[in-house]
Amino acid sequence: GGRRLTVFSSRMIPTEDASARKRKIEEKLKQEQETLSFIRENLEKSDQLTKGMVSILSSFESRLMQLENSIIPVHKQTENLQRLQENVDKTLSCMDHVISYYHVAKDTDRIIREGPTGRLDEYLACIAKIQKAVEYFQDNNPDSPELNTVKARFEKGKELLEAEFRSLLTRYSKPVPPILILDAISVDEELEVQEEVVLEHLPEAVLQDIICIAGWLVEYGRNQDFMNVYFQIRSNQLDRSIKGLKDHFRKNSASSGILYSPAVQTKRKDTPTKKAPKRPGTIRKAQNLLKQYSQHGLDGKKGGSNLTPLEGKDDVLDIEIDSYIHCISAFVKLAQSEYALLTEIIPEHHQKKTFDSLIQEALDNLMLEGDNIVSAARRAIMRHDYSAVLTIFPILRHLKMNKSEFDATLQGTAASTKNKLPTLITSMETIGAKALEEFADSIKNDPDKEYNMPKDGTVHELTSNVSLALRYLPLCNFICSFSLDLFPRQTSSASSYTSDFNKRLLSAYICKVLGNLQLNLLSKSKVYEDSALSAIFLHNNYNYILKSLEKSELIQLVTVTQKRAETSYRELIEQQIDTYQRSWLKVTEHLTDRNMPVFQPGTKLKDKERQVIKDKFKGFNDGLEELCKIQKGWAIPDKEQRDFIRQAQKKIVSDAYRAFLHRCANISFTKNPEKYHKYRPEEVEEMIEKLFDTSA
Repeated sequence: GGRRLTVFSSRMIPTEDASARKRKIEEKLKQEQETLSFIRENLEKSDQLTKGMVSILSSFESRLMQLENSIIPVHKQTENLQRLQENVDKTLSCMDHVISYYHVAKDTDRIIREGPTGRLDEYLACIAKIQKAVEYFQDNNPDSPELNTVKARFEKGKELLEAEFRSLLTRYSKPVPPILILDAISVDEELEVQEEVVLEHLPEAVLQDIICIAGWLVEYGRNQDFMNVYFQIRSNQLDRSIKGLKDHFRKNSASSGILYSPAVQTKRKDTPTKKAPKRPGTIRKAQNLLKQYSQHGLDGKKGGSNLTPLEGKDDVLDIEIDSYIHCISAFVKLAQSEYALLTEIIPEHHQKKTFDSLIQEALDNLMLEGDNIVSAARRAIMRHDYSAVLTIFPILRHLKMNKSEFDATLQGTAASTKNKLPTLITSMETIGAKALEEFADSIKNDPDKEYNMPKDGTVHELTSNVSLALRYLPLCNFICSFSLDLFPRQTSSASSYTSDFNKRLLSAYICKVLGNLQLNLLSKSKVYEDSALSAIFLHNNYNYILKSLEKSELIQLVTVTQKRAETSYRELIEQQIDTYQRSWLKVTEHLTDRNMPVFQPGTKLKDKERQVIKDKFKGFNDGLEELCKIQKGWAIPDKEQRDFIRQAQKKIVSDAYRAFLHRCANISFTKNPEKYHKYRPEEVEEMIEKLFDTSA
């Protein structure tokens, strides 16, 4: 019974699944049928809507076609009307434009007549209108009278622009004040960075107007005359600026010879712009000395000096030299400033030529002044007045030091312009060399031998003057400028101008002068009849030369050429002292044992022997008195040498006299010993101590 139940159960399960699945399928089928029915209903509605839309679109298309057929003709007609309207407007505009050209002359008459002053932009706009009218009539109606009218108006306008260009330049171009020039050319050694002084020649607004006018004249006026106007006006101002500086020197330097710049003192109260010249009085003192070397000036008369244009007081000479030197520097600085201004106004391809013309007057005046200095020096040298050489040296040194900057400033100018400074330098070198050569020769050939010689044997005027003059020559730093003809022993070429070579040249020249002076002094010393006085004279002069060389430190320069110069002078001095001391032999020879009688103590001398001793005393006394009387009037200015010679002479004479007195102490040679034994040794020393002392 259990087995049957199991079978029944297994058969019942599939039947229930099939029934459930059937129900699901029937439900899905029913849903699908409902969906299909819904789709069909919607399709029918869609078809109806489509038919309605097609009907509407067909109606709209029909209406659009009707509208297009109506509008297109109207549009075309309107377009034609607009084109006609535009053509009419253009025609009217062209007519107005053309008619305006016929009215240009009338419309611009007032502005042209009144000129461009104060309204340059408006005036140039007016000129532009006239220029366009000229171009129109030339292109479209060249035979019309209106063309001549506007042409005349254009030329008038251009003429007034040229006049305005000249007027602005003339009105606002002023000479640069001297203090500004001094500021611009000064170098303050205490400042590491120099403050550049800008030279403003024209106000900025005026400069812009001038640049504008110049640009118009070049581009539209086709006129170059304004460039001539420009260089003439600016050339005059450049020349006036330099002359103003020169006048400033003359007016303000007469008392001190030193210029300071108030402009920069305001900025730096403790640092004046213009340094005091490093050679105060140098030119003046040395010139006075060299004037005495004139062939006719060593007899006590003044050597005539008619230096032109340098004649006058000595301080005027210093001012003239400083003035010329500063004017050279001022020219360079002002010319550079003028070129910078010119480049803003003058077309590039005309700048160099215009600049060349602009600087000619000022440059020519400077070169003429330099030529006058050279000519004056040449005339002075012909009169054997060598003071003019000191005028040449500082100027020549300055010209050579500034030549490179000078050449750079004149770059691009004509060859004739560039050669002016080198020509002047060559002239100064030539005359300077000639003056130095003749100066050296004049010392050797000085005729003053028989007159104007110092009676006391002191230092000769020629020696002191030459020594002082030599002291100033290195300050001029001149030797690098001159021909080697003065120094034939120097074999270096001109291209080897170095500091050491310049020192050798200067040393050689100084040695040449000293050699000539020594020969001259030796010749002069022979004028003295007394060889002792001649020795004192040479001693004084040699000693003075040596001390002067040592004091001025020239001795180091001399030793470059003559290594034993100092030793040689000391040997010469000692030789003259020896020569002088020999003059006392005629005194001390009486104190020697020559002819002295030989005697025994207590032995009575013979008359002849007594007379020998008497003669020795008398000869010594007379010789001592005579020499002391004569030599008391002689002079040895150097106290150290005077004391040395006195002490040496006292020792020589006193020792000999004491020894003589000792030998004669126990000899009875006279009844009146005080008659012969007139002086004690101390008194002899006192007498010698008074030698070379005119006040004793």
